[in-house]
Amino acid sequence: MVTMDEELKCPVCGSLFKDPIILPCTHNVCLACARNIIVQTPEGETPPHSRASGNSDYDYLDMDKMSMYSETDSGYGSYTPCLKSPNGVRVFPPAMVHRHCSITCPLCHRSVSLDERGLRGFPRNRLLEAIVSRYQQSRSAAVKCQLCDRNPVEATVMCEQCDVFYCTPCQQRCHPSRGPLAKHRLVPPTQVAGASQPQPAGIARKLATCAEHDVENYSMYCVNCKIPVCYQCLEEGKHGKHDVKPLGAMWKQHKCQLSQALNGVSDKAKDAKEFLVQLKNMLQQIQENGVEFEACLVAQCDALIDALTRQKAKLLTKVTKEREYKLKVVRDQITHCTMKLRQTTGMMEYCLEVIKENDPSGFLQISDALIKRVQTSQDQWVKGALEAKVGPEFDLTLNTDPLLQAIHQLDFIQAKDFQETPLLKQKHAGGLKVTESAGAEALAVPPAPLLQLEKCCTRNNSATLAWRVSAAPNILIEAYVLELDDGSGGQYREVYVGKETVCTVDGLHFNSSYNARVKAYNSTGVGPYSKTVVLKTSDVAWFTFDATSAHRDIVLSNENQTVTCNSYDDRVVLGTAAFSKGVHYWELCVDRYDNHPDPAFGVARINTIKDMMLGKDDKAWAMYVDNNRSWFMHNNSHTNRAEGGIAKGSSVGILLDLNKHTLTFFINKEQHGPVAFENLEGVFMPAVSLNRNVQVTLLTGLEVPKNIKQP
Repeated sequence: MVTMDEELKCPVCGSLFKDPIILPCTHNVCLACARNIIVQTPEGETPPHSRASGNSDYDYLDMDKMSMYSETDSGYGSYTPCLKSPNGVRVFPPAMVHRHCSITCPLCHRSVSLDERGLRGFPRNRLLEAIVSRYQQSRSAAVKCQLCDRNPVEATVMCEQCDVFYCTPCQQRCHPSRGPLAKHRLVPPTQVAGASQPQPAGIARKLATCAEHDVENYSMYCVNCKIPVCYQCLEEGKHGKHDVKPLGAMWKQHKCQLSQALNGVSDKAKDAKEFLVQLKNMLQQIQENGVEFEACLVAQCDALIDALTRQKAKLLTKVTKEREYKLKVVRDQITHCTMKLRQTTGMMEYCLEVIKENDPSGFLQISDALIKRVQTSQDQWVKGALEAKVGPEFDLTLNTDPLLQAIHQLDFIQAKDFQETPLLKQKHAGGLKVTESAGAEALAVPPAPLLQLEKCCTRNNSATLAWRVSAAPNILIEAYVLELDDGSGGQYREVYVGKETVCTVDGLHFNSSYNARVKAYNSTGVGPYSKTVVLKTSDVAWFTFDATSAHRDIVLSNENQTVTCNSYDDRVVLGTAAFSKGVHYWELCVDRYDNHPDPAFGVARINTIKDMMLGKDDKAWAMYVDNNRSWFMHNNSHTNRAEGGIAKGSSVGILLDLNKHTLTFFINKEQHGPVAFENLEGVFMPAVSLNRNVQVTLLTGLEVPKNIKQP
């Protein structure tokens, strides 16, 4: 009975049904709750669903005695809820309503208008009343423990074999789950509560009387209206021409249909219980497998750490040997040099004393031999004698990049199921034997791809690579991984993962050399890398104006190399190239210049504003110029006014030096003004802003000017 508790609760108040009525949608609500959820509708308007109809055994309040809401109070059904039921259904304050009213089911939200009978038009659910009454009786009649000495408490189990109710302490003491009583079946007392309270004999079931005709009992069933009726309803009422059948026959027929439907639901419930058992078992398995897998992972990582620790010890030993060797050489050289210096110093002091003597004959007696000795001592200090035999630097270089890259690529390989089991495990007395099946070759790791150098090429700052795999047809390849370094010999990064064998990579740096390699993988693992190929991008940038990102007033021609504008207002157009490093120079030739406009030339981010002069926002750096003078502008700040302008046939050059992070402008091949902007960082695109009085043509792939003023 506990499992159907929610079926016996009103969706509005959340309590057990009291005086339930049946709505046209077949859902039930309490009579009092139905009065609370009635709302007023505009006069003459009916909800899209059918009006209330049916019979009732209640004497409801007459709708004419109900007072209506004013328009201010009701708002035609717009109320502020005063409380909320446990089921989340809004409950409106009880009020008397006008005859133009409707009620909305709190479960399916189907609305139905009330007729002149009001809530009397909805039938009373006698069956639900009886079930709620029995349910309340079964809950109130709690079974007590039969073995408690005094003050027996509520029983928690009943033994079907002993026919005794036990509380938990008595069951543990008197009916243990082991020994001879282990096979007894213990059930909750609620399962036998109904059997323990039989209906008293002699009490006959009360027959239901017709709501329209109090003296008549229900005896027939109207198939069209799907409600029970009496004989007088057939003779006088609206059911006279309807299809009717005996009440008992339809009762048995509907009971049979409900039983058949319950059988199907019972099977689904049984499957759901089994599925819940599987899920609960899976919880335990996941927990156990997670602990086991964590232990394996920790063991594998610890093994790697131990191997790294051992290798570190070996490398430290080499460093120690190198240090001891250098120290020994330097110490020996210090000892030898100190001894020679001491001898030389003593001889020098002796020679000085000899020179001080005034006896010529005595001096000449020893001077010849002393001169030879000094010369011999001087010859001992040959070239290299005063040079260190070893240096302080250690000629040991440790390259950790491959190992660090391997650590970063350390990850799990997701295994996939195959239709045929690739490995057959056979158990016999000797243990577990693994034998390969016919499909085992499909689990082989893919070989290294072969880069097709004749198809690999670079264009501007893009690179195209092609490869193939010389593998057996039954070796599965799920995808390829293409990797490029940063153009400066740094770490590799993935730029493509997929099944295609041709890939074009855009947005590379100009005048850079990239190392590229590719590998393949499947569910077994990742194959080895291919040989590395070096890709050299263009030294200078070749690009055009970008029609896709230009303002709609921009007009492009000459294969997107010439640009003008349809508007008198300034409009921005960007180039197709993006620069983040290197030195780049391009020019714009002025083809038309009327009425002295002031176009702007420079660089910008890709998201710069396109409908105003270049440099008005903080995402553009530009020089705007007329026929007499120019200014540098960024973030609407004007600086460095310079004399000299442009005319038809003039050329404006832009030098973007991202090695020095500067931007410099030229007019007619001569530098115009100082360095315009410094400390430029990030990605920049060539940019121009102009109106319909100007037309310029882009010239790219130019060499950097030589006549650059030093700051």
